[in-house]
Amino acid sequence: MSGLHHHHHHGHDHGHGHGAGHHGHHHGHVHAPGAFDRAFAIGIGLNLAYVVAEAGFGLWTGSVALLADAGHNLSDVLGLAVAWGGASLARRPATKRFTYGLKGSTILAALLNALLLLMALGAIVLEAVQRIGAPPIVSGLTVSAVAGAGILVNAFTAWLFARGRHGDVNIRGAYLHMAADAIVSAGVVLAGIAIWATGIGWIDPVVSLVIAALIFWQTWGLLKETTAMALAGVPRGIDYDEVSAALQALPGVERLHDLHIWPMSTTEPVLTAHLLMPGGQPGDGFLAEAQAMLRERFGIGHATLQVETGGDCAAGC
Repeated sequence: MSGLHHHHHHGHDHGHGHGAGHHGHHHGHVHAPGAFDRAFAIGIGLNLAYVVAEAGFGLWTGSVALLADAGHNLSDVLGLAVAWGGASLARRPATKRFTYGLKGSTILAALLNALLLLMALGAIVLEAVQRIGAPPIVSGLTVSAVAGAGILVNAFTAWLFARGRHGDVNIRGAYLHMAADAIVSAGVVLAGIAIWATGIGWIDPVVSLVIAALIFWQTWGLLKETTAMALAGVPRGIDYDEVSAALQALPGVERLHDLHIWPMSTTEPVLTAHLLMPGGQPGDGFLAEAQAMLRERFGIGHATLQVETGGDCAAGC
């Protein structure tokens, strides 16, 4: 029992010793897995309703801009569905074939969302370039009014996901998609008003291009981060050298090798390491303590540590 008690103490001291500096590592684990189910359901419902309304208005007014925007908003519904699918699959229990469960689905979903966003951007740019040559005659105010409703729908949906965007890249993908769209809609509104006031048709496509550039810059970051995760890169927010130093500082550890840290899902990192402990095999208390330290300081909940006592160093240290 004393071992357990000690381990508890150890955790307590860490909590104080590291202060707020390391609390950032926990944020991915704060929300219960089902926390965003309602957000996804509301977001998909709202966006589908808006797409139908917008396409109807587009056909009625003959506005290519509105039809294009409706098509673009349909890609959002797809993006939300992908993120939701990833989050849901991640909650499946582990099997003998998928020993981690399907937690990696969140990484694939975030990656797919980044690619979907880039495709949507390509469509916006293509269309804008075509419109610069021959700006359509559009009733600016109708377009502005419809796009104005889009700002509300997209901004509200983005807000539903805002609290999860720092801890989970998959949620960040959904958030970015919605926020990007709110900005696009805002651009369309301003362009509509400007065209109505000045009669200059090319304002609309130029605004579209500027917005596309902004969103590309954001999406590129998402794509880079999710690709790194898919390639088992050390998750952002975890410092490899710091983890290495913390493990070497454990009592009895002479040195360590084969330290690997990778993301199992967008919120759960995994770690394996070989610890060289010439003093002989430590008890279970040591391992429990080491794992508690990794969980508290770095938010790493899945750690596997291999202890080696031999001096012959056959393991290649």
